[in-house]
Amino acid sequence: MSQLPNLCSHIQNSFRSRLLRISIPQTKMNLAVVNVLYEQGFIASVARGNKQSPDATYVPTTNANISTRRYWLELKYRENQPVLSQMKVISKPSRHVTATVQQLRGLVAGQQQGIVKPALPGEIIVVATSKGVLEVNDAIRQNVGGKLLCRVR
Repeated sequence: MSQLPNLCSHIQNSFRSRLLRISIPQTKMNLAVVNVLYEQGFIASVARGNKQSPDATYVPTTNANISTRRYWLELKYRENQPVLSQMKVISKPSRHVTATVQQLRGLVAGQQQGIVKPALPGEIIVVATSKGVLEVNDAIRQNVGGKLLCRVR
């Protein structure tokens, strides 16, 4: 969980710096969050690689090379403006914020749920559920609640 704030700030700062491609550590949580961003259209592509560049051919992860494995993200811009403007952590290591399906519906409908402000138009909320890491609308469709990880707009 402590990697999530680093991931959010790294991606947000990379967009602000107008970088085209960045690498992040290869972890299951990073991959799950990045897949949600890819599915929602915030990043252009995701590839596996090492510290220098993405792999041209498949290279399996082993105990010998696990420390050098990275995910490479291609960032997306529209009319020379970043598609992602803000990526903010909701649950922190010191404060885990969970929500039921009803509370998730309220967030999407524009109601504040405890300390969590409602989702704005064009904003997504990433939720860790028992069925994996999902976007809030997917979690509502699958009728599962969970831990609120971050919000992206």
